[in-house]
Amino acid sequence: MAILNYTTSINAEKTASEIQKKLAIAKAQAVLCEYDDDAVMCAMSFRIATPHGMIFFRLPANMQGVYKALMNDDKVPKKLKSKDQAAKVAWRILKDWVEAQLAIVDAEMADMTEVFLPYAQNNDGITVYKSLEQNEFKALTHE
Repeated sequence: MAILNYTTSINAEKTASEIQKKLAIAKAQAVLCEYDDDAVMCAMSFRIATPHGMIFFRLPANMQGVYKALMNDDKVPKKLKSKDQAAKVAWRILKDWVEAQLAIVDAEMADMTEVFLPYAQNNDGITVYKSLEQNEFKALTHE
């Protein structure tokens, strides 16, 4: 099976605006698009007020990973094996994931903090996931 959304023709900026709208409806107070050194949108950050205070989240669009997946998939036509296509696909996948997380919140299966927790940032901008990874997940292991 080929990577999700590999045939999309929707550019990253349009997809980002769709994500931004969904986050705003979900009560995000601010949304920020981040760009890499090549002026390619690479992440979206947002903040939301919680009962525990303001929490900031950062959602990366790992275009390098998507590009590698496109290049390694024989089902993906050569014309779709480009960095531009990888950006489009990465953002569509991220949009689908955000929609799924917000559906869980809407269904009251979890709250916003719970579903986006790996992407919550500390005061240094490090996400919960990256912090755990840097400490080799010792806080989660049972010995």
